[in-house]
Amino acid sequence: MTKSKTRRVVFQPATYQGIQEGVNQIVNAIRPTLGPQPRTVAIERISNREKMPEMLDNGGLIARRIIQIAGRDADVGAMFIRQMLWRLHEKVGDGTATAAVIFQTIFDEGLRYIAAGGNAQRLRYYLEEGLRVIDEQLAGMTMPVEGRQKLAQIAQSVCYDPEMSRLVGEIFDIIGEYGRLEIRGARGRELDREYVEGIYFEHGVMSREMILDQTRQRTDFENAAILISDLDIDDPYHLMPVMLVAVKAGFKSMVIVANKLADSVLGFLLANNKKQAEKFQIIAVSAPGFGVDRMGELEDIAVLTGGRAFLSVTREGLQQAQAEDLGQARRVWADRKNFGIIGGKGNARQLRQHISKLRAAFDKSDDPAGRQKLQQRIGRLMGGSATLWVGGTTENDIDLRKELAKRTASAMRGAVREGVLPGGGVALLNCRPTIRQHLEQSANADERAAYGILLKALEAPFRTVVSNAGYDDRDLLAELRLVGPGYGFDVNAKKIVDVVEAGILDVATVQRAAVHSAISSAALALTVDVMVHHKRPQQAAEP
Repeated sequence: MTKSKTRRVVFQPATYQGIQEGVNQIVNAIRPTLGPQPRTVAIERISNREKMPEMLDNGGLIARRIIQIAGRDADVGAMFIRQMLWRLHEKVGDGTATAAVIFQTIFDEGLRYIAAGGNAQRLRYYLEEGLRVIDEQLAGMTMPVEGRQKLAQIAQSVCYDPEMSRLVGEIFDIIGEYGRLEIRGARGRELDREYVEGIYFEHGVMSREMILDQTRQRTDFENAAILISDLDIDDPYHLMPVMLVAVKAGFKSMVIVANKLADSVLGFLLANNKKQAEKFQIIAVSAPGFGVDRMGELEDIAVLTGGRAFLSVTREGLQQAQAEDLGQARRVWADRKNFGIIGGKGNARQLRQHISKLRAAFDKSDDPAGRQKLQQRIGRLMGGSATLWVGGTTENDIDLRKELAKRTASAMRGAVREGVLPGGGVALLNCRPTIRQHLEQSANADERAAYGILLKALEAPFRTVVSNAGYDDRDLLAELRLVGPGYGFDVNAKKIVDVVEAGILDVATVQRAAVHSAISSAALALTVDVMVHHKRPQQAAEP
């Protein structure tokens, strides 16, 4: 066996050198993307190298696209920070470039101190103590945000696209923090938005013959009954008791939500619609969601409409269904792809309690996918839905703008929920006096080193933003010391401004998450003493 294919144990100082090399390669690729005048990173497409490279300015995606770098020691460091940045991207949607430059500063400065004889474990402890101090300072600076103009300013700080910022600000002013927002590609070059009344699900009618309005290609029922289930109904006679209950209760239309209907059942419903067109009409739509998600969404429909869900897991049939088991709504609509409910007639108090329960679950969840599903359910129940149509000159341009819009929307939810901070790196600069005070009060060498490192790290985002815009960061920092806290440099206006008055704002959740991820991860990386490489898997020879 060759040496490269055997297990290898790496000790200091080679461990630090390898991690530092990998971290620097990732961060130096992301650093140019920070600020309102970012430079882009071109990444070759692995699946089709003949296509135009991806042009990205999103630190999380750039890190995600780098799946390996040369040198196994360096690759460990690269994958360490890559994972940290991607988790941050999944959690809050932004802040990855800020986290990257803070991480790099702490790691580089920490290595210098450790090489001079400092204790890595004690340094980590005091870095994490400093993190708590910084987080308290940021929490104290957080400001609530409301109003279309402020929301547009926040969106501008994320996407740097005036038209997108205006529309996203308007959308979130209407739909709120939990509202449902779909981002779709448009055929033209422009951006546009569309609002949907009530709630809707991405499952349509089970037969195109149930589309009663051929001109609009949809069916609308007023004051309809709703049978809520995930059942497979294979016999028309199983539906007849429910239909009789609905007719006796005075309904003239009914919507069946089910997993599947047999052909004989569909034929029976279509025949009923032809014979009883004036008296009683029925359409069937597919139950939304899958698995556990489906049960949750059916529960949402039941609470919203005042009915109850007949679930296959309970093995409960429809024979004993009563009028109170049916949901009701002022209007129900359906087309080939979706069905919607407007004016559900469920108990308002129960609906509020149900939404509160979902919000509590959302706040407790650490799983990005789970949080997204809960947020979508809450948004549906609260009735706010919008679509942002994203246009562009090319398919690649549209894809990039869609990704930017998604990132902006994710940050906006955090801003509406938890507020904003002074932007442009100023919030972090404002934390320095407190950190400096801790530094001056400490007599412990490791503690002093940690606070000194944090002082440099807090300056890193501001320095990077102004350097990316072509300005001297040292001169501008000196000028800011003279004008006092709250001021920063507006790279677009090319002058020092009060950043809050100028509308330069950062989302508090994003900034705090970025700082927490960067400091805690860098502190951990500084305590890595040994790397163990395993044997490479056998690879087929290239043709």
